[in-house]
Amino acid sequence: MSDILADHDNLLARIRLCFGVDQETFARDALALIEAYAGYVHLLPATPDNYFRRPGGLLQLGLEVAFYALQGTDAHIFSGQSTITTRRQLEPRWRHATFIGGLCCELHRALASLIVVDTDGNEWPAYLTPLATWLAEHRVERYFVRWRAQAPEARGLGLFALPHVVQPAVLQNLSAGNTVIVPHLLASVGGLPVYREPNVLDSLVRRSLALVIDRNLKASADRYGLPQFGSHLERYLVDALRRLASAESAWVPNREKSRVWYGSDGLFLLWPQCAADAQALLEADQLPGIPKSADTVLDLLLAAGVAEPRDGSHNMWLIQPPGAKAPLDAIKLTSAAILWSGPEASPHALDGTLVTSLEPTRAVAAAAAPAPPPSPRGQLSLLEAVAPDIAAAVSPPSNAPTRAPPAVEEAAAAPIALKAPMRLNPAVRDALGSIVATLNGDARTAAACTVATGIFVPLAELERRGLQPALAMRALGDLRMLVHADANRPPTTSRDFGGAITVGLIVDPRFVTGLDLATFAIPKSPQA
Repeated sequence: MSDILADHDNLLARIRLCFGVDQETFARDALALIEAYAGYVHLLPATPDNYFRRPGGLLQLGLEVAFYALQGTDAHIFSGQSTITTRRQLEPRWRHATFIGGLCCELHRALASLIVVDTDGNEWPAYLTPLATWLAEHRVERYFVRWRAQAPEARGLGLFALPHVVQPAVLQNLSAGNTVIVPHLLASVGGLPVYREPNVLDSLVRRSLALVIDRNLKASADRYGLPQFGSHLERYLVDALRRLASAESAWVPNREKSRVWYGSDGLFLLWPQCAADAQALLEADQLPGIPKSADTVLDLLLAAGVAEPRDGSHNMWLIQPPGAKAPLDAIKLTSAAILWSGPEASPHALDGTLVTSLEPTRAVAAAAAPAPPPSPRGQLSLLEAVAPDIAAAVSPPSNAPTRAPPAVEEAAAAPIALKAPMRLNPAVRDALGSIVATLNGDARTAAACTVATGIFVPLAELERRGLQPALAMRALGDLRMLVHADANRPPTTSRDFGGAITVGLIVDPRFVTGLDLATFAIPKSPQA
């Protein structure tokens, strides 16, 4: 692992200094863990198109969080109810466990978010062996990373990978003289609650993770444009909502002057009052990067599927709680289980409905979503620069098809151009717009073509413009800009394009100007 860790010598030196031990002790207690972690994640990126997305990003993320979490232990007291003698004996173990918690806090990503395959299509068994071991045993010189589409966050999976990083002897040493350190460590890695006392270890890890990601996003903005700020805060926002619901009297549902209302038509939070409560709680936790605007908080909850919009034009709802003199602005959560877990904790819903027939006065803001950094497709060359014998990419590269002359309507009075909703991801809008614009030029060089139901766009053309097809499909599908026969199946279709069978998407022609819509078999249901 020395070649992989060579780029992190400065950070390793800072970690050793923070531990405050000699070289032999550091090698035994910390470096062995770091090498095991590096062996498991190798050069995997942490995300496909957001923070720490470069080769080795998952390793870098773990090392930085571990360092800041370890550094934070100097200002906190563990086992506060114990005697001074006991605390003095347990402090080194708490520091060691906090370092492990930070190092492995995002270990679940290797199991839940991606699939690693070699050039022959053989898949890395992530539950069975570290990635570096698998590469060595199978003599793999090049591997590819395929990101799982819409993979949910499953932090609990990190517990299954933890034995590949942390040996049982380490856990046995941490458990000596106490019964809380290992449970708190496992709870932090798995994203599980601890009920009897505050999990100081997890608080340090959470704060360090938010700090590290926020710093990386700002640095990425300087280098690559506008990354997806705030996307890592979804888990903290949901946690804040749950903590408020369990501890704040103003969050007891269906009471007079309550900020939470639960009716037969759903669970609603008064807005922006609830946003202010969540922001204040997270700021008290000293988490960096907390959005200052209630609209930004709502955007994050909508993107995470925690909240749902009223319709295509309004994210807010108008509700009329019992006793209220006038309708109130609120947001609607997708499920009551977001705030309350377990049937015994769920409150009783009101018999009647809360939503009014009045249309909210606040429409969806026209602000564009932040553009993601360049696609992970560029990771191939980056990895080859870091380690020429290994390459990672979103998917194995494919040969671009020969272009066919598109059937462009010659009588179009206006130039053919994309007419996308303002909410469409700017990166998707730019890539798709440039593809559609080629229909105005020479038919032999066009990057798309018209078909009976819309505009056929090859996936290879999206990749050529640095856009991950999965990201484009998700963004276009969310805004109903795609045409496909079966809503239960992926929106991709295959057709002849330039003499070769090509996989692509069909864009609804109503999102393109300069075409005669009468010549298309437009779907009967509105697309937006």
